[in-house]
Amino acid sequence: MLKKTVTIILAAVMICSLAACSTSGSTNTAEETKTAITTPATLSDKNENKELQDTQAENKESTPEISENSSESSSDNETSSDSSTNENKDSSTNNFSAENRFSKRMHGNFNENNAGGTDGQTENNFPSYNGRQGIQAEEGIPSQNQDNSQQEGINNGKNIQDNNQSSSSVNLSSTAEKIDTSELFSDRDLDHSPDLSSAKTITVSDGKTISITEEGIYVIKGSAADCTIKVEADKEAKVQLVLDGVRITNSDFPAIYVVSADKCFVTTTDSSNTLSVTGAFKADGSTNTDAVIFSKDDLVLNGKGTLTISSEQGNGISGKDDVKVTGGTYNITTAKDSIEANDSISVYDGSFTINSSKDGFHSENDDDDTVGWIYIGGGTFNITASSDAIQATTLAQIDGGTFELTAAEGIEGTYIMINDGTISITSSDDGINAAQKSSSYSTPAVEINGGKLTIVMGQGDTDAVDANGNIIVNGGTIDITAQMSSFDYDGTAQYNGGTIIINGSQVDSIPQSMMGGRGGMKGMNGMNGMNNMNGMNGGFSGRSGFGV
Repeated sequence: MLKKTVTIILAAVMICSLAACSTSGSTNTAEETKTAITTPATLSDKNENKELQDTQAENKESTPEISENSSESSSDNETSSDSSTNENKDSSTNNFSAENRFSKRMHGNFNENNAGGTDGQTENNFPSYNGRQGIQAEEGIPSQNQDNSQQEGINNGKNIQDNNQSSSSVNLSSTAEKIDTSELFSDRDLDHSPDLSSAKTITVSDGKTISITEEGIYVIKGSAADCTIKVEADKEAKVQLVLDGVRITNSDFPAIYVVSADKCFVTTTDSSNTLSVTGAFKADGSTNTDAVIFSKDDLVLNGKGTLTISSEQGNGISGKDDVKVTGGTYNITTAKDSIEANDSISVYDGSFTINSSKDGFHSENDDDDTVGWIYIGGGTFNITASSDAIQATTLAQIDGGTFELTAAEGIEGTYIMINDGTISITSSDDGINAAQKSSSYSTPAVEINGGKLTIVMGQGDTDAVDANGNIIVNGGTIDITAQMSSFDYDGTAQYNGGTIIINGSQVDSIPQSMMGGRGGMKGMNGMNGMNNMNGMNGGFSGRSGFGV
């Protein structure tokens, strides 16, 4: 009996011991559970932190600190994503993308996203507008081409951020480097008074084709009808045609036709010269000769005199490589482009009076959209054009000059950079238009760093400065008179310096289009369904039609 009693007591002691252990384990588990539950509470702190960051950014304070906070926030999101629910992640994400980004787009203040550059892809690690998928991934929102896993979206965004820290763009360049002009113009390009002591003199005559096959300087004199000066020299030859009071009128073929040479110079003496074609151009075999001066190789125009060009059914000056103008006076009237080139147009100086039924200056290569830039360093330009006064495929860069431009669109290109100059534009469509014409840039942009720019817009759906991408204003004075829209952009707007005047009143930010522009059209896609995330982005632009 005693043995049984001892056994029962021992069993009771063991049971109590086990119960105590079990209670202790439950307490620990509860504490761990409590810790796991409270961890997602940091999301609210992060939302408050983001609001603080946005406030700091809009006040343009401490950009490097914003960059660090953004990185920390991204890191926190990755940490918390393992322990928080998808619902919490969606709530945190939507608060930032829908409210904060829409607010910034409304006010046109994107400096916090672009502290280190012009495309939103530098220190603060936000992908550019063109990379909307990148923004989706960064915010944890899967795009059409991504897996629906939100964690994968966050990881993709982190990868983009890492790439942005070592690269200025996600895919292609969103910014343009200034053209290096140190070697753009040679000494001979800039020599307006060549040595004529050993030059050969040629007098034009009716119905003649004057062939030049050797390198040298040739002085052209006289008057003729249906006469062509044809240059067909070695590919290494430099040929200089000095126009000295010459007048040529043709019915269907160029007055000057450069078939081959390393470079051909067309130089005017202190004289008046006239070249014209009155009818439709006829082809030379497989070559469509469509200009009064037509060159298949590099062409340079300079001198001290005046050259008047008339083309009743075609172009004025056409170069299939590079065209440079370093001096002289040019009066050009054309049915098509007045001065065009495949690869580039570079102007050092000169006086231009142009009346074109198409474009004034036009640079485009149908076979290569990575070329076709225009550089203007100085000169006087009075251009009236039915389409564009100045149109480039890639970069249009203006470093100086005085411009009076009256056209449907004043200046057009994929990237437009204005560094200096006095520019007056009267436009019936877009004063300045950055559109995607080249694969060299991921995002079209207008960048204004200096100069004095006056834009007067006609009635209707018009934009003084229109970018199917970004607008960056770092300096200069922009004076806009516009009944409808002063600025329209699909991407971001940065106002870092300079003066902006709209309808007589100075403003302190870049407003968005009243009509929503192209962004508004994309907004229709966004309203039709969330499948089209690009439409959602456009929707923000379209909705932000409260500015001028």
